[in-house]
Amino acid sequence: MRMSDLHFQRLVDEALGLVPEEFRPYLEGVPVVIEDWASDALLDELGVPEDETLYGLYSGRALTEGPPLSGELPPRITLYRGPLLEDGLDEAELRDEIATTVIHEIAHHFGIGEDRLEELGWD
Repeated sequence: MRMSDLHFQRLVDEALGLVPEEFRPYLEGVPVVIEDWASDALLDELGVPEDETLYGLYSGRALTEGPPLSGELPPRITLYRGPLLEDGLDEAELRDEIATTVIHEIAHHFGIGEDRLEELGWD
């Protein structure tokens, strides 16, 4: 699917708008950045199989782990535009996948791990 950067950003903004108001203060200072693709080195580091892809990544210390330590980078959410657009989704499906990815990465910020997200249906 082809989509302008601005249109993609609007879909990300819509997804962020789904976050309940009471959680938003905990996300202040956590940038949501859009990159085209995760690097091969990052995919290797994360152990992502070659036949799979990465839509998003939470980096940093979760709130449940306390404040960042000296020298640690602050938390950040990265969305990877290329894989999302290349997966053959129509716009409604893309909107849903972006929302799912954003919520999934925000959950990591709150200390919710992959196993629990899978149990909750957010895998």
